Amino acid sequence: MNIMKLEYLKQIKLFMIVILAMQATYSQSLETQIDSILTTVFKEADEPGAVFLVTKDGKPIYRKAFGQANIELDVEMKPENVFQIGSMTKQFTAIAIMMLQEQGKLNVNDAISKYIPDYPNGNNITIHHLLTHTSGIKDYTKMKSIMGIAKKDMSPEELVDFFKNEPVDFKPGEKFDYCNSGYVVLGYIIELVTGKTYEDFIEKSIFEKLGMNNSRYASDKEIVKNRAYGYHNRGEFTNKMQVSLSIPYASGSLMSTVDDMLKWQEAINTNSLITEVSKKKVFTNYTLNKGEHINYGYGWHLKDINGIPTREHGGSIFGFKSMGVYVPSLDIYVIGFSNCDCNSPTKLARDITDLVIENFNNY
Repeated sequence: MNIMKLEYLKQIKLFMIVILAMQATYSQSLETQIDSILTTVFKEADEPGAVFLVTKDGKPIYRKAFGQANIELDVEMKPENVFQIGSMTKQFTAIAIMMLQEQGKLNVNDAISKYIPDYPNGNNITIHHLLTHTSGIKDYTKMKSIMGIAKKDMSPEELVDFFKNEPVDFKPGEKFDYCNSGYVVLGYIIELVTGKTYEDFIEKSIFEKLGMNNSRYASDKEIVKNRAYGYHNRGEFTNKMQVSLSIPYASGSLMSTVDDMLKWQEAINTNSLITEVSKKKVFTNYTLNKGEHINYGYGWHLKDINGIPTREHGGSIFGFKSMGVYVPSLDIYVIGFSNCDCNSPTKLARDITDLVIENFNNY
């Protein structure tokens, strides 16, 4: 009996060794495959680079930095570097709105005239329209006069006044047209109902609460530890154009790290900031007046990769580009930041997500 038991234990031990060896081989193979995707773009060590993080079930399976965080000082990129994340800011603005709805301070079905009485056509534009890019408000970033204010520090009210009297592009709810102006208005409404600045509300109610200690409202003036510097490529690399960070505001003003963004994704998964009911509203694929789906919820694009639903959003701001893809059914998260607006991580992040889905489905 003891001999049989000993033999059984040996077989179990051998089985575990084989499993561990398979896992190690798999992990190494996946890392090599992800490397091969990223090094097609980020292949020069002396150029601006990127940071990518890939997680499964909330645990990192790939975390790497490429290129330079600062070309002039010859500072290598590292995974801890802080980037401007551009329009990924919209995720935080949308969740902030849902938090305030749960607190009874607003409702997504409210007309914006309730908060900004003099807003043109404000009785027919709702917070929901702003969140879903279906308001018809003209995108101020596409206005020719935008360069006239690009370096000017403006209050949210002044920024809203800059575009509010522009002719609308369509009636509310008729079309989906990605619109930064809508999220500027949302940021202003957040300030009006809380009595706090957008910056203060996001930093105190979200970043501090979640322990996102390396995330903040962007600044080119203040010292930001581990800052990645932004670049353009106009035939040669140049430092990014300087603009006032009051201009992107609630549509694109935040900075973060890939590790903090994992904390953010985990907070969404665990309902740390909003309830499951509110979360379902955030990730509903909304429709236009005629019933056509827009593939957008509140602050996230709702797409798919080979038929598997994803939640995605990217960002682009002078000197930086970002992209995050989450696969709810497999709990896979891919986040990538680039410090040159010449290198978009969007396709790379989607290709990596596709690769990880395939690997885990086959494993």
